[in-house]
Amino acid sequence: MTATTAELPAANAPAKPATVTLAKAVNTALADAMAADERVVVFGEDVGALGGVFRVTDGLTARFGENRCFDTPLAEASILGTAIGMAVYGYRPVVEMQFDAFAYPALEQVVSHLAKMRNRTRGAVGAPVVVRIPYGGGIGGVEHHSDSSETYFAHTPGLHVLTPATVADAYSMLRQAIDSPDPVIFFEPKRLYWSKAALELPVSTGPIGTAAVRREGRDATLVCYGQSVPVCLAAAEQAAREGVELEVLDLRSLVPLDEEAIVRSVGHTRRAIVVHEAAGFAGFGAELAARIAEKCFYQLEAPVARVTGLDIPYPPPKYEHWYLPDADRVLDAVDRALAA
Repeated sequence: MTATTAELPAANAPAKPATVTLAKAVNTALADAMAADERVVVFGEDVGALGGVFRVTDGLTARFGENRCFDTPLAEASILGTAIGMAVYGYRPVVEMQFDAFAYPALEQVVSHLAKMRNRTRGAVGAPVVVRIPYGGGIGGVEHHSDSSETYFAHTPGLHVLTPATVADAYSMLRQAIDSPDPVIFFEPKRLYWSKAALELPVSTGPIGTAAVRREGRDATLVCYGQSVPVCLAAAEQAAREGVELEVLDLRSLVPLDEEAIVRSVGHTRRAIVVHEAAGFAGFGAELAARIAEKCFYQLEAPVARVTGLDIPYPPPKYEHWYLPDADRVLDAVDRALAA
């Protein structure tokens, strides 16, 4: 059968962007950084030939060799200590903590040495290390595989703490993290690894320390980050069917924090609901609520609400849907704020 003219592609039609997963965006960011700077090295548990448990480092050893992407023993404190030493000698290590709670044995190295190196040496020696941490629940993981540990690191002066929620940010923010002269904790929301977007890499998004409005609204602001962003977008979509317009503010960067964006959004909507997956008590949302109350007190028409994980150890997989914030819990908080 002969194709009609209408069926033929235009001679100069631009090619459609490829569909890229968030995991692939991270992989490409690592590869591009390694190609651009021979000082960049990637190491961690099973990141070499296996490509990591989520296959995020797949192909890096084959392309760059075992001296640039290699496996380590199951010893997180040693991984971080090695990275700090390499950074002092001019390398730019990117290390992976295989799962969120696996990073706890390395906390002493992070808090006592990584975060303090520049201050300890009066600025003479930096520690440009990126610590990649797949974090959060929603994948049916067992104990030690679903924690949201961002508050431990955000509480530690000397660190940048980032978490992307989109494919574009995963690429752009990781490239910026690797280029940073300061240590960066890079939280990767593991249940978003397989989220997709049609785009061409490389891509550049906002700089470290800036938030992004993912949806504009007038009635309340949902302040969120990481895996909570799609939850809030789903809640906002649901609310819109009932005539309630919710603004969704993706923080992107926990440290440094974009206070101006938060104040601007909450000052406009006059109500704020903070959403995150970690436990609520002393969680990062408590800091956000305090800052909103301090900066926006006279604009607020309702108390700042929080929607968080429960104040318990992360539950077994068959119960995690009770633990994780969802659109219904977010909308319940919105109803309370609007009724105030």
